Amino acid sequence: MTMTLFEQMITIGLVVLGTMMTRFIPFILFPSGRSTPPYVQYLGKVLPAAALGLLVIYSLKDISLFSGNHGISELISVTVVAFLHIWRRNMLLSIASGTIVYMLLIQMFF
Repeated sequence: MTMTLFEQMITIGLVVLGTMMTRFIPFILFPSGRSTPPYVQYLGKVLPAAALGLLVIYSLKDISLFSGNHGISELISVTVVAFLHIWRRNMLLSIASGTIVYMLLIQMFF
């Protein structure tokens, strides 16, 4: 199933409109002259940790401790990420290192 040129133009226009709305609406709702509402400040503090927690749970939800490699590669990778983040406080280093360790483990050992 292919889209006509008109449908492609409408799709591109809607994507551009959606992107512009997500960029402009926060500046319209919360202009620089006014203070940010307390609930928005609260969400800014708790949502990053909640999103990362959700990603960790989603990533580890299908691990079977009673079959296969018993989640050993995942456990080692999570430990590497936690150790590096506590030691260096560098999120990019932690995530990249954990990903590399995990990929090496599943490709070479498990």
